[in-house]
Amino acid sequence: MRVCVVGTGYVGLTTGVSLAFLGHQVTCVDWDQNKVDMLAGGHCPIYEPGMDELLAEAAGNLTFTTSYAEAVPGADVVFVAVQTPSAADGSPDLRYLRAAAESVAQSLDHTFTVVVNKSTVPIGSGNWVDAILRDSFAQRTDRPAGCEFAVASNPEFLREGNAIHDTLFPDRIVIGSDNPRSLEVLNQLYRPIINQTFTAPSFSPRPDDIAAVPLVSTDLASAELIKYAANAFLALKISYVNEIGQLASKVGADITEVARGIGLDQRIGSRFLQPGVGWGGSCFGKDTAALIATAGEYNYDMPIVQAARDVNQRQRAIAVERLQDELRILKGRKIGLLGIAFKPNTDDLRDSPALDIAQLLLARGARVKLHDPVAADRFQREHPDLAPCLSETLDGLFDDCDAVVLVTEWAQYLELDWSKFVGLMRTPILLDGRHVLDADRMARLGYKYLAIAG
Repeated sequence: MRVCVVGTGYVGLTTGVSLAFLGHQVTCVDWDQNKVDMLAGGHCPIYEPGMDELLAEAAGNLTFTTSYAEAVPGADVVFVAVQTPSAADGSPDLRYLRAAAESVAQSLDHTFTVVVNKSTVPIGSGNWVDAILRDSFAQRTDRPAGCEFAVASNPEFLREGNAIHDTLFPDRIVIGSDNPRSLEVLNQLYRPIINQTFTAPSFSPRPDDIAAVPLVSTDLASAELIKYAANAFLALKISYVNEIGQLASKVGADITEVARGIGLDQRIGSRFLQPGVGWGGSCFGKDTAALIATAGEYNYDMPIVQAARDVNQRQRAIAVERLQDELRILKGRKIGLLGIAFKPNTDDLRDSPALDIAQLLLARGARVKLHDPVAADRFQREHPDLAPCLSETLDGLFDDCDAVVLVTEWAQYLELDWSKFVGLMRTPILLDGRHVLDADRMARLGYKYLAIAG
């Protein structure tokens, strides 16, 4: 099939490259000429494991352009994967989505095109985009005869750092439309993934336990709500275990054992029950805020979702409080933060816990040093105000430090020769913000091991 993807961020690029790898003819359109040139040259502008390799394997089916007039005509499916950042009130800012819909409408010429909302959008956005498309299309003086289109929702459930695996071997595919023909087209588009009939890439082998992928085919509003409900539930699990973790620390319980004990209940499951400094990134914070804002439009409160947000934000302050309890005075202290990206295997800094912790420490007069094995360049570009805090080497971060906080559980940090650095510190205090280090081992090496909870 012929596919157009509008936007080459994490979602758009992963979608386009994966569909091209499956054999579809894909054209990706983006306003950023530098990014388009980089992708056309076979270079990925984001850090995502396996993306460079998949980009090379799919190159024969991929085209990159800044022109809607080159990308949209003849497309069977147009994915709109533009950013929808949070506005001041928590609701999504849809100006990029509107602009994309208007531009798509100006170039539609196929007998039938499915325009797919791939961006995370509020409930009701499918109807809104449909209205924009029809209004913009009606204003054209060159409307092609026989051109038809319909809107569908196809929410993504990608984990940054695992985006390719999650696209090719997903837990489920959700498609929503009030037009049966649209559902048929998307069913055909995703058939290789649904039936798992493609040859898996060597760097991302097919899991042994996957033979077919469930397809959820539903209406527009349900598909949109599935996305928000899923992310809010995962956010709830993380905040729940963090809240239990604070209670564990007060009663003398081990939160890692508590999480293990409840996670073995098959009704609950162990995933997303890892205590720590909380979630970040572009999804959970934005989507929970949007869910609350949408509910507010219907005069409905969502205190459980709001509580998940409050607990998550509190975890970052708790990290600073743990340091202050130990050091007593933070003014003039040197604190090292290991990890800037919001999670491992990505360079994404959106809603990064490390950035909030750094700002809280600086506000209390501490001297802060940050290190990240991948996200350092992006950090300097996006946060020039904090750039002087960057340490290019681990030696420079540990040297004369009063405490070090593991914020992002990069494999590089978990595999460190920790014995090498303990002697560099002024006071060897180690705060494990992700509960992933062996406390007994760290103590034997000479560190005073602290955890966020329990």
